[in-house]
Amino acid sequence: MSLAAAHGAVNKEDLASLTASEAASAIAAREISAEELTRACLTRIAVRDADVRAFIHISPDYAIQQARERDRERAQGKLGPLHGVPVAIKDIFDTCDFPTENGWRLHRGRRPARDSAVVSRLRRAGAVIIGKTVTTEAAYYYPGQTRNPHDSSRTPGGSSSGSAAAVAANMVPLALGSQTNGSVIRPASFCGVIGGKPSHGTISRAGVLALSKSLDHVGVFARSVADIALAYDVLAGADPDDPDTEKTPMPNFRAEMKKAEDTPPKFAFVRTPKWDEADVETRSLFNRLVADIGKNAMPVGLPSQFADCWPSHRVVMAVEMNRNFGDEARKAPEKSSEMLMKLLDEGRSVPAEAYEKVLANVPALRAMFENAIKDYDVAITPAAKGEAPLIETTGDPVFCSAWSLLGTPSISLPLLKGEHGLPIGVQIVGRKGDDLRVLRAAEWLWRKFRR
Repeated sequence: MSLAAAHGAVNKEDLASLTASEAASAIAAREISAEELTRACLTRIAVRDADVRAFIHISPDYAIQQARERDRERAQGKLGPLHGVPVAIKDIFDTCDFPTENGWRLHRGRRPARDSAVVSRLRRAGAVIIGKTVTTEAAYYYPGQTRNPHDSSRTPGGSSSGSAAAVAANMVPLALGSQTNGSVIRPASFCGVIGGKPSHGTISRAGVLALSKSLDHVGVFARSVADIALAYDVLAGADPDDPDTEKTPMPNFRAEMKKAEDTPPKFAFVRTPKWDEADVETRSLFNRLVADIGKNAMPVGLPSQFADCWPSHRVVMAVEMNRNFGDEARKAPEKSSEMLMKLLDEGRSVPAEAYEKVLANVPALRAMFENAIKDYDVAITPAAKGEAPLIETTGDPVFCSAWSLLGTPSISLPLLKGEHGLPIGVQIVGRKGDDLRVLRAAEWLWRKFRR
């Protein structure tokens, strides 16, 4: 909870702790200016980022220039839903005014001529693009420079390392990320922030490094569930440059989320076939949480065939990443990690018919999940195995892979703490397209159990 929320008014001594929703409201009400908020965030970055190393490209002068323009627009009566709110952008989203290098030596010095679709939408909503955040190499697995804000010896997760860490360290209230495997939910868990990954096809990926058409999702890091809904309102919707985006109109996520009844949602406690891979502490904490929720949370099993999700995800990711940039990487293999090259070679070796068979089975796997939770609003499951591991790895995405494969919406809430006092995320998962129900369940859980 921010100081503004705690005391019912904007505390100008700690503007950097505001949520995005609080900041947008305060700017619209003329309680603060966009410039004041941006300077507060830049001051926080100056204090923390030497240790956290969340940003790869940042220009304080340019950020102030944008903020002053937002204030001029406000004086003219022009206000967007994120007016004057600083937003950090994962460095796989094209930006016309910053380099976009994809965390990859192969793309060092790359400068796009135009913004990605989501960055364009953020600008139209009045956001201040404060800088680009660190990603792992090609948004895959090889760690970048970022450290966990709670313990610099530990990973912030990946691949959206810098975005999660920047929000966690109060450098910025909102940040863009992406998820192909576990790249929003896992770092949100490790860094102790809220991470949202909407249903596949909700937010355009045009102008974003393409890893896997079947798996890539745009996601968001924030400090409140309301902020996730606000970001979805700004970013969601059809885009002809991304044929997978939904053709039906998007709801007003914030307005609809507020209509949620006080009646507790019904949670299916889905352990998944990977439950035993969670740390002992994590399993104990989840069992206790489910007991605290009471009769509205019940264990639910999944068919044994659901275990196909994990090898299926691996096949789809390897094949589609190889298709997207395998040839490019092989022209200069010395500019990529051995880890990345191994995955690309793995994808090249998969027979086309095997890949097609795996893809064709995804609807059946999705149906298994939806049938298992048919009597419940959403599923609840760990976001990660446990606390953030040491910096040598970005952590195991095992509790995210199935939901990325199935394209289902998920949100991670920092509700639990492990034996070292580090955060462990609680993941809420819904049926594909049922993002509103996930938001409502997340908001109920957040209000009841956050500490």
